[in-house]
Amino acid sequence: MLLIPDKINYEVIKKTAKRCKERNIIIPTFQQLKNPDKEVPSEIKEKLKFVGLWDINPLNLFRITWKNDVTTGLYGEVNHLELPSSLTGVKCKIIGLIGKYFPTGAHKVGAAFGCLIPRLVTGTFDPEVQKAVWPSTGNYCRGGAFDCALLGCDAIAILPEGMSKERFEWLKSIGTKEIISTPGTESNVKEIYDKCWELKKTRGNEIVVFNQFEEFGNALWHYEITGSAIEEVFVGLKEKFPQINLFGYVSATGSAGTIAAGDYLKKKFPNIKITASEALQCPTLYLNGYGAHRIEGIGDKHVPWIHNVRNTDVVVAVDDNLVVRLIRLFNEPEGKKLLIKEGIDEKTVSKLDLLGISGVCNLISSIKLAKYFELGKNDVLFTIFTDSMELYQSRLKEYTEEYGEYTEKNAIKDFQLLQGITIDWIKELNYYERKTLHNLKYFTWVEQQGKSVDELNKLWEPEFWDGVFSQVSKIDKLIIEFNNEIKKV
Repeated sequence: MLLIPDKINYEVIKKTAKRCKERNIIIPTFQQLKNPDKEVPSEIKEKLKFVGLWDINPLNLFRITWKNDVTTGLYGEVNHLELPSSLTGVKCKIIGLIGKYFPTGAHKVGAAFGCLIPRLVTGTFDPEVQKAVWPSTGNYCRGGAFDCALLGCDAIAILPEGMSKERFEWLKSIGTKEIISTPGTESNVKEIYDKCWELKKTRGNEIVVFNQFEEFGNALWHYEITGSAIEEVFVGLKEKFPQINLFGYVSATGSAGTIAAGDYLKKKFPNIKITASEALQCPTLYLNGYGAHRIEGIGDKHVPWIHNVRNTDVVVAVDDNLVVRLIRLFNEPEGKKLLIKEGIDEKTVSKLDLLGISGVCNLISSIKLAKYFELGKNDVLFTIFTDSMELYQSRLKEYTEEYGEYTEKNAIKDFQLLQGITIDWIKELNYYERKTLHNLKYFTWVEQQGKSVDELNKLWEPEFWDGVFSQVSKIDKLIIEFNNEIKKV
């Protein structure tokens, strides 16, 4: 669905505005989430000081930003972490934006906001009579459920049964009434889609499916908010080090929302290389492959509808065995001791739990990219640390049960693996290789999900994406009008 429909349902908008008034809800604009310190009204900031980051409080809609300052409860600089060469083994700077400091502990709450709010302020979703369905491999449905809890509407969370138990427990804790487990694990996205079709057939207009893999609001949120956050960090860094160069942006594909930040960056820095990261055990982009893997948060076996593959320059496949080993190295006591012994400062080691499973995958991809292109000390790579290990403690216990206690000997071997990451499983894409990935969308989206060939062909044109991403100002205008409607009630 494109973000702004031809017809706006003002009758539903009035009902929803009344509902929001009763719950003290104000909807933030994209501009406010982009520059919260300057744009968020002072009266809201004053109230935020007394609201916890994960509290089910409508004010936390104003915390769906990369700039939350957890010490003050207000806003600061973009939350990011630069990892030193002593850890990465490469000369270039590798910087990751930190997702932990969003409500729910992952930036996916922003993607859910980007999908939900355009429907809310155009009256194409009626929270009074409809339920919001959030198909996901984990964090997105958590973000959607959180947004719904803030807005006082019902959510249906769909995720594979094999995802970490923390996800299911958290969904229950915030009162999600329907949690549907589908067969399989991370790679079983089609099973999620099948469940969505089943719900559409059995419940009809009672539900609205917010499918992150096809909702352009997901890509738009990351384009505007994540893209500008990366730009801000880089510009600040360049003021200190004028000689540096923004070489690339690395993102696991997943739903292809996060990688859309690269589309923003390419407008600002045309020579930047956008790199898509995926699991070697399921190399869909690299090899048209399939399979199961353990890198939670990057569902695959297809090319998402909202992935602008024409802008993807490089594909990297990452072995999930290496991801698991580095998670243990970064988080087990013996691993931390070894890292400090190897000369990595304690402050950095204490922050490595900010990288969840997909964050470690993105780090590995960044290291591989740096080695492949022989990047130097003046080059900069940006990536995303989607969530933290706070959401995967059960996995650490499972790894101990499966592989045994983590010892210094394990840590030495795993640190050697980290330092010895190679440049295998990297592919630079030419024009026709990009078009091949685009054509792969046909088999999922036209044959299975009801899209038309005409719609598919439009996705290849740069003008289409320019049109999608230019809608931010229009959506902000609709949000302001919606908030004014709330005031009238």
